[in-house]
Amino acid sequence: MDLVYTSLHHRPGAARAPATEAAEALDILWAHTTPEDGLEHASARTEPGRLDLLLFLLPPGGPGSPDATGRAAALVAHSYRNSPVLKLRYLPPGPAPSVSGR
Repeated sequence: MDLVYTSLHHRPGAARAPATEAAEALDILWAHTTPEDGLEHASARTEPGRLDLLLFLLPPGGPGSPDATGRAAALVAHSYRNSPVLKLRYLPPGPAPSVSGR
């Protein structure tokens, strides 16, 4: 199992999110997950100015499959694009960081 940490940053001046912010974000993430994403478990925690996500993903399906970081970034970006709630609360997610040494 692969573990990926990522964050969504709150929009400046956006209304303060409710106490259920983390649970709502996880519900949205699960609603946009497909079997190809390989998401097995996810957790979220709010911090000042951001929402932290911890995504547990199955290993890639085969040769040429995106790595866990790429799949996690694609899942978060897809969820963001399709969720008015995420768009209202957070800045767009950035590109996946490059992994050196591969």
